[in-house]
Amino acid sequence: MKFTLFYDGSCPLCVAEMGKLRELNKQGALSFEDILAPDFSDRYPDIDVNKANQILHGYTHEGTLLLGLDATHRAWSLVGKKPWIGILRWPVIRWFADHCYLFFARNRYAISYVFTGRSRCEQGVCYKDKSASK
Repeated sequence: MKFTLFYDGSCPLCVAEMGKLRELNKQGALSFEDILAPDFSDRYPDIDVNKANQILHGYTHEGTLLLGLDATHRAWSLVGKKPWIGILRWPVIRWFADHCYLFFARNRYAISYVFTGRSRCEQGVCYKDKSASK
């Protein structure tokens, strides 16, 4: 049961989350695709990069497209972690959680800067080297 996540490889927090998922992906249930890879559109012509840049996309092995927190929930469920994300999919909570997620997605570079000191990854580097400032 393969689930493919399409993520923004220039977003430090996004890259960090994908890194944690990769570490936990012991069963190989997940695959990861950076939407900013040069050949992305050639390999995934059915994924609109502009839309995928606005909200996390994920494809189930059956070809069903999941977006935002639905994709996040599926990914974490497949690695057996963060079951609490399922609460965010409950009917009343879903509306609020989805709006919070969309706020995060729109502001992910500024939020990343607050938490990591970088708003974007540059040449595969997503965090400031704290030892360089000493």
